Amino acid sequence: MKKNWAGTLGVLGLCTALAMPVYAVENEAKPDTHHHDYGISGFIDHAELTKTLLQLEAKSKGAVQVEVAGQSFNGLDIYTARVGTGDKVLLIQSEIHGNEKTGTVAILNLLKSLSNNSKQTKELLEEVTIVFMPMMNPDASEADKRRNSMTWSDVVDAYPQLSGASPSWNYYDRGVSQSYDYAANPGFDVNRDFNPDLDYVPEAADFPGSSDQPGWFITPESQTSRDVYKSLQDEFGEVDVFVDLHHQGLYYVDGTPDPVTLSLSAQFVPDPNTPEGAKYAEYADTYDYDFSRQLNLLAYNELQSYGESKFTNISLYSQGLDLPGTALGSYALNGSGTVLFEVRGQTQMMGQKEKGQLSKSVERGLSAIIEGVADGSVNDLNPEDYEDIPLTAYRPSN
Repeated sequence: MKKNWAGTLGVLGLCTALAMPVYAVENEAKPDTHHHDYGISGFIDHAELTKTLLQLEAKSKGAVQVEVAGQSFNGLDIYTARVGTGDKVLLIQSEIHGNEKTGTVAILNLLKSLSNNSKQTKELLEEVTIVFMPMMNPDASEADKRRNSMTWSDVVDAYPQLSGASPSWNYYDRGVSQSYDYAANPGFDVNRDFNPDLDYVPEAADFPGSSDQPGWFITPESQTSRDVYKSLQDEFGEVDVFVDLHHQGLYYVDGTPDPVTLSLSAQFVPDPNTPEGAKYAEYADTYDYDFSRQLNLLAYNELQSYGESKFTNISLYSQGLDLPGTALGSYALNGSGTVLFEVRGQTQMMGQKEKGQLSKSVERGLSAIIEGVADGSVNDLNPEDYEDIPLTAYRPSN
């Protein structure tokens, strides 16, 4: 179904000069030159993001509310943009990894559509409150890299109780990864720094940890996401939906020769109500896997409706995961229905190639989720149909 409220204007349309005030950004870092052979100038940097968000806020006549939720390690503002007044709450974040940029483009396009003050949009926004975090890790975004810019010494300075502890397993301070030299510029994978206990305080005994254990909220970027999430819990009681926008490698829809446009997933930790998830038993009453599956089906079914196009090349991301240190895993245990978007290709693989089509896939998937939550049609879907989404394959089938 085509959405009446979802406009098709691209980011270039959003960035035209509107003769509106632009607020100064303190501590604005100079963007690093990207470190590979692929162009990325078509994506949004932090200064452009700031300008565009504030223009949208000013033009929207109150429909869009932009706030500074926190700062990155280097002092760049981390923004939220909020629309809607409904009691169904969606939190959507992008660029927790700075080389995964199409989600930011899609969010800005959606904000443009959601601020158009049409009758259809107003009716939609009476049902939902949507909080976007369009650039979760601006230091990484500016440097076109996966990880943030914090060192282990910086962590120990902030948390003296960790003196003598081994650096966390997600800290990279050696070698080159995804074309970026982390030996010269160490940092953390922020998307392993979350903890289902939203009030957790770092303890030396929990380091270095591992991928199947919770994180620690030691980075300012994860703390900011956590604080936004908790503030929405305080305001509404719960965050109904959490969507995290990512990129992945180059894969194929299982059983076909078709390259994956994007993968979806509802599963990041084992169900606390099963033997496999027994270690999460304290979250058994809040975890709602069926709702997560229904949300993913909204996006999948919408993209399948485009028939005979790359928009239908959708697969299911790896299942059977146990990743409580991810935002998705932690927030799922806290009761949110969760959706992962994994778009094909990071910047070091393909730069801005296919940016328009890939961003539009994310935009259409998000639009379907927002509309399905707003009108309640998400509840009509059979969660078991999620299991019929084709898996991801490493090689094409003939």
